[in-house]
Amino acid sequence: MEFFHAVIQRPRVTAWFWLLLIVFVNNAEKTIAASNYLVGLGSYDITGPAADVNMMGYANSGQTASGVHIRLRARTFIVAEPQGNRVVFVNLDACMAEQLVTIKVLERLKARYGDLYTEKNVAISGIHTHAGPGGYLQYVVYIVTSLGFVRQSFDALVDGIEQSIIRAHENLHPGSVYVNKGEILDAGVNRSPSAYLNNPASERVKYKYDVDKEMTLLKFVDDQWGPVGSFNWFATHGTSMSRTNELISGDNKGTAARLMEDWFNQKKDARTANENRRRVSNIVQGAQVNHHELLELAASFESVSGKPVTKYLSISRRVRSSLRTAERPSFVSAFCQSNCGDVSPNVLGAFCTDTGLPCDFNHSTCGGKNELCYGRGPGYPDEFESTRIIGERQFKKASDLFTSASEKLNGKIEFRHTYLDFSQLEVTIPKQGGGSETVKTCPAAMGFAFAAGTTDGPGAFDFTQGDTSGNPFWKLVRNVLRTPSKEQKDCQQPKPILLDTGEMKLPYDWAPSILPVQILKIGQMVILSVPGEFTTMAGRRLRDAVSSVFKEKVHVVIAGLTNTYSQYVTTFEEYEMQRYEGASTLYGPHTLSAYIQEFKKLATAIVSGKTVEAGPQPPDLLNKQISLLPGVVVDSTPLGVKFGDVKTDVPKNSTFKKGDTVTVVFWSACPRNDLMTEGTFALVELLQGQDTWVPIYDDDDICLRFKWSRPSKLSAKSHATLEWRIPQSAAPGVYRMSHFGASKNLFGSISHFTGSSNAFVVK
Repeated sequence: MEFFHAVIQRPRVTAWFWLLLIVFVNNAEKTIAASNYLVGLGSYDITGPAADVNMMGYANSGQTASGVHIRLRARTFIVAEPQGNRVVFVNLDACMAEQLVTIKVLERLKARYGDLYTEKNVAISGIHTHAGPGGYLQYVVYIVTSLGFVRQSFDALVDGIEQSIIRAHENLHPGSVYVNKGEILDAGVNRSPSAYLNNPASERVKYKYDVDKEMTLLKFVDDQWGPVGSFNWFATHGTSMSRTNELISGDNKGTAARLMEDWFNQKKDARTANENRRRVSNIVQGAQVNHHELLELAASFESVSGKPVTKYLSISRRVRSSLRTAERPSFVSAFCQSNCGDVSPNVLGAFCTDTGLPCDFNHSTCGGKNELCYGRGPGYPDEFESTRIIGERQFKKASDLFTSASEKLNGKIEFRHTYLDFSQLEVTIPKQGGGSETVKTCPAAMGFAFAAGTTDGPGAFDFTQGDTSGNPFWKLVRNVLRTPSKEQKDCQQPKPILLDTGEMKLPYDWAPSILPVQILKIGQMVILSVPGEFTTMAGRRLRDAVSSVFKEKVHVVIAGLTNTYSQYVTTFEEYEMQRYEGASTLYGPHTLSAYIQEFKKLATAIVSGKTVEAGPQPPDLLNKQISLLPGVVVDSTPLGVKFGDVKTDVPKNSTFKKGDTVTVVFWSACPRNDLMTEGTFALVELLQGQDTWVPIYDDDDICLRFKWSRPSKLSAKSHATLEWRIPQSAAPGVYRMSHFGASKNLFGSISHFTGSSNAFVVK
């Protein structure tokens, strides 16, 4: 009988088994659909040498790094199909990406991961800050003002990029990506409006503004941890900091990234207040402590003389130290560059410094000269305030887009990449009256208006924007270096050639000829990696051309200054005006048409599932680099003074209020001895209890500046000045300021040191 019942029940059990299996599979499919990708983000310090090195961007030989405003970082995202393709995008707080940097990063990735990450699916992009150390590019024209190649700048970039990719790779988990868009109306103006107006009226009428106002943001969500980061693209130059600034800074985009990351962490910490290392209400000794008691407490802490320490103390004391993070991946937010070629963050306009009147519209001159015409940021005349404001405007829009993002990316991950010789590329363009014709790009050359600079950073001598004829004297000077051929002159018309860089080969190449073009596609998101600065209308034409190739609706963004650098790209009509951007469009009037043609080929290959040829490999010129910047010989202090001793202290029994500036000067040593990577040169600490100092602000906070100087140019002695502008968010309490550094003796040995100021009260 029992056997009989078992036989009858067995079909029921089997049926239930299959039913449960179907439910499990169905739920599994929903889980896979919910997290259709693997996502991973990572970040690493790339600050580089904070002393003696010329800054990259303005080509001002007198602008050398002398401290830190905020640190620079490489921020990376990786998105992968669980069993398929993956893409890597790296955003650098640097002026631009560079071919040699890209080559060496890819070599390291190959040694570590094999063929997982290659030139095809890795994009490295710069935000275009003009306040970072130079000397890391391999072509002569870009390293003249930095006295040649600076290995320390180069290594900081390569190391930091590699580490940021490693962190992103190790953080790969099932997750989703969302896209959102919105406008920022007050973070960029057109600095060459006369060139923009030369574009056809029928084209201009399609757009409300003469610069792109749209920000496109990706939000990354980890299935386990929730939101882990965001990357966005918005076009505005990294020139809120002027050509005379000497503090390393990520400019407005680096500022926005710092604000966004701290904003998210504060939101997260509000939910877990007891774990918040910077929640000052948990640090202060009780809300009712009176001012007199705080003064008595501060008086018991005098300045700490300089003392030797290990190099890791700076890292461990850093406010955002990875040594103190939980298992949760750090939140990473990157503010990437787009088609910023003619877009300035100096939104108040350009004015003459002598008269206060607007500059000449067509040539950006004052009395016929360019040197007095400067753009004004919203915080004018304070460039640090302008940097903060433009950064904050981008941050606020990004945080809104991040919070409201709901469109999920779905679909395959694809990528295409090729190298092209832009010095002789055949381009088919429409012919007036119908049909088509074949034209060519030219070997690289820079026009006379290049030397005029822009309203963000004017040039010198008698160069002016809009010059289509050139100056006889400067032509004679040019001919000493190289006289351009008639063919080159004809090809570059109407550009009068100042430097024939594409045909200058001594001591090695002055400018690139082989350039990478690349498309990364994540579902309906398409990223165009361009190795230059596209103007507003040039970017619009490229985006529209690529969008037309895809059958489905896609979001197309231009990632400017990616993988290598080849200056500007204007429209044909803007090129005719020969403003700064046209004079800096290296490969002649058909440069944009060449990009459009080749990017459409890549997009078509993605749609059709075809491969593309690798193209000619760019040169690796590392072994040819010449370095003329002298190294640090020795550091010294006056007799009886130690490194880290306070030179100018906070007076004892001092009290400050929010908005005040606290300044302390230390005896220091050259910051090139140790870059303090993932550490800090400067620290503001708050007293917790009776004897514990908690790090509150460091040199990655916009309120704290680290300035380095020598008493004289050749002196072995030096000073570190720490300036803390007390923010409104600072809690009342007892504070002190500390400095970290490293000195070099005559035998080349490096020793690390630290020192601290008198304690003081903030009320």
